[in-house]
Amino acid sequence: MQQTKGFIFDLDGVIVDTAKYHFLAWRSLANQLGFDFTENDNEKLKGISRVKSLEMILEWGNITLPEEEFNKQMALKNEEYLAHISDMNASEILPDVEKTLEYLKNKQQKIALGSASKNASPILERVGLLDTFKVIVDGNAVTKGKPNPEVFLKGAKGLDLNPEACIVFEDSISGIQAANKANMVSIGIGDPKVLHEADYVFKDFTEISEVFINKLIENENATLKQN
Repeated sequence: MQQTKGFIFDLDGVIVDTAKYHFLAWRSLANQLGFDFTENDNEKLKGISRVKSLEMILEWGNITLPEEEFNKQMALKNEEYLAHISDMNASEILPDVEKTLEYLKNKQQKIALGSASKNASPILERVGLLDTFKVIVDGNAVTKGKPNPEVFLKGAKGLDLNPEACIVFEDSISGIQAANKANMVSIGIGDPKVLHEADYVFKDFTEISEVFINKLIENENATLKQN
């Protein structure tokens, strides 16, 4: 018997790869403050809010800024990031994400976004996916960042479902931890060595079959949780 489940997607690194644009903007900020910022540094910021990211970067550069300057730098970073994403289009949707979303829609499943990004809606609009999501919970709607489960719990509430009836797709360890704390099925998208706390890990959506999605829809959360 088919059940209605909630499928909650992170944005960056799951639906689209905006990490490269964050990297360019953060590197520019760090360089202007007199130190370097590497792609490896950028990886450590996955799933982290903009405020926390800047705090971490300044700590790496051994720099302290007064609050006014901190806020100014954060705004400048966001302006540069927005300039980078202004030309985004559907070609930047990651492989087989649209196919998965379409299959879930055809199966009458509920779809939500759970992202730390404060620019989630404009990005989804630019790539043509805004109408796909019944609920969008982004960085503007939460006070606690991942690994706190607030973003996913709000997503479940918006979908009018219990957390146990929800499945989360995430590419960051903090996001996986948040999903696990919410007692949702956690599916990592990326490196299994990094995302080892997830219930399931796939390199990308090309590895996720319709058979597997049907299993997620038809089975109870307790039988799907591997940990």
